[in-house]
Amino acid sequence: MLILVAALLLMGIALGTAAHLPLPVTLIAAAVIAGWLLVFFLRERRHQVEVTSR
Repeated sequence: MLILVAALLLMGIALGTAAHLPLPVTLIAAAVIAGWLLVFFLRERRHQVEVTSR
């Protein structure tokens, strides 16, 4: 849960600075954040499947 709070905080900072960054930099940062969230989602889902199969 703490990781999600930190992610939201970092996203808030990134969105605040997005108005001052060029569009390509903003899109790259958004892609990196989306990739990190996808990896987090897949790891959590795999962990949940392992726990329920026991």
